[in-house]
Amino acid sequence: MDFQPTEDQRALRAGVRGLLEGRYGREALRASVDSGVAVDRGLWRELGEAGFFALRLPESEGGVGLGLPEAVLVFEEAGRALVPGPLVATHLAAGVVPGAAAGTAVVTAFDLGGDLVTHLGEADAVLGAAVLPDGEPVRSADPLTPLHRVASHGDAGAYATEGALLTAALQVGSALRTVELAVRYAGEREQFGQPIGAFQAVKHLCARMLVRAEVARTAVYAAAVTGGPGEVAAAKLLADEAAVRGARDCLQVHGGMGFTWEADVHLYLKRAWVRAEQWRTAAEAEELLAAELLASAG
Repeated sequence: MDFQPTEDQRALRAGVRGLLEGRYGREALRASVDSGVAVDRGLWRELGEAGFFALRLPESEGGVGLGLPEAVLVFEEAGRALVPGPLVATHLAAGVVPGAAAGTAVVTAFDLGGDLVTHLGEADAVLGAAVLPDGEPVRSADPLTPLHRVASHGDAGAYATEGALLTAALQVGSALRTVELAVRYAGEREQFGQPIGAFQAVKHLCARMLVRAEVARTAVYAAAVTGGPGEVAAAKLLADEAAVRGARDCLQVHGGMGFTWEADVHLYLKRAWVRAEQWRTAAEAEELLAAELLASAG
C-alpha cells in the first residue's frame, strides 16, 4: 500500500504554504505579537476564500468536498506558520455556524475543559453554545492565545476526536518548523571557529527533534486515514510531545539568544503548551488508550 501524499494533496499543501508565507510571514507574526491582536479578520476571510474552513464540506453545500487526510495537511502548514486564532473550532463549525465556512465568522469552542475559552473576545460564536457567554480575561502563557474564564459551559464533545486530530496536525507543523529553525541557527552560529552544528551534542539534539516530529507526523497521517479515537489519541500524545520538546530543544540550540523576546522560539513553545491542553490532554488521551487496550484484552 502507498501511504505517500497524492499529487493533488502535495499541490494543496504547497498552495497553503505559499498563501501563508505571503500573507503571514515572520513580520506579520511579530506585528500580531506587538499589537496584541490575535485574529486578523482580513486573513480569516482570505483563508475562508481559499477553502480552509470549508475544506470538508460537501461541494453541494459550497464546500471543497475533501476529507481528514487533506485537512491535516492544511493544518500542518498553519501550525508551521504559527497562525493564531481558533482555526480548529472555526473549521469544525463550517456548515453549523453561519459564516464559519466563508471565514466571515470567527468561532471558538469549549476545547480546554474546565471554564476557560480561547479567543472569546474576538469570536462571533462558541461551538456547542447557543449564545456567546460572558467571560473574565485570564492571563495566558501565549501572547496570541487570549483566555477568558466563563461561568456557563457548552458541550463540544461531539467534535472532540476531530478537534484533537486537527490540533495534533498544528503541533506537528510547529514541531517541524522548530527543527528548521534549530538547524538553520546551528549552521550560522559559530563557536571556536566553526558552526555549532559541527558539534556532536548539537547534532544529536537536532536529530532527536527530527525523529520526534516525523514519528508524530506519521501518527497524525495514519489517524487521519482511520479516524479511530484511539489512533487520534496516540497521535495527539506524540504531536504534543514533539511540539513542546522540540521547542525546548530549539531554545537550547539557540542558547542565550533563544531566551530573548526578539527570538521566535518562545512563541512556538508557548503555543505548544496551550495546544497541549486543547481538545484532548495527555491524561485524557492516556485514559482513552488504556480503556481501548483493556477492552481489546477482555
